[in-house]
Amino acid sequence: MDEAAITRHITETYPGVDTVVALGATFFFYNPEDGAPKDHMFPFATLVTGDEHDQFSNLNRPGVFRLNVGASKQTFQSLFQTNDHDFTALDTIMPHPVYGMMYWVCVLNPSAETFERVEPLLAEAYQTAVGKRAKREGQP
Repeated sequence: MDEAAITRHITETYPGVDTVVALGATFFFYNPEDGAPKDHMFPFATLVTGDEHDQFSNLNRPGVFRLNVGASKQTFQSLFQTNDHDFTALDTIMPHPVYGMMYWVCVLNPSAETFERVEPLLAEAYQTAVGKRAKREGQP
């Protein structure tokens, strides 16, 4: 999987997804009517291609990118039993090096097989974003 394939998958699979590309990253927002200002939303996933945001994953290596996905606390805790992670390792699902404390997971250059394991995390993150938007708008 490359960045374009992942972006295409997210935008074609999940309705109402808006993307913003800035500062070496692609941010994925749930914004069904394109009505909320981007600076008032929080992404449910991101793709990062460089070390502008942090240097833990050494993303400035040629062709290396990191997919980051917001997970629930329960899901996050079920995935990781240890705090010992090599944040530069490719094709390995692990806590985000900075936002792991907020239950974000990441993977550098996921293979198709690993992306299949990430897909349920993306679905969960998307559904959480949909629920937050509905709650903000006063819907049940």
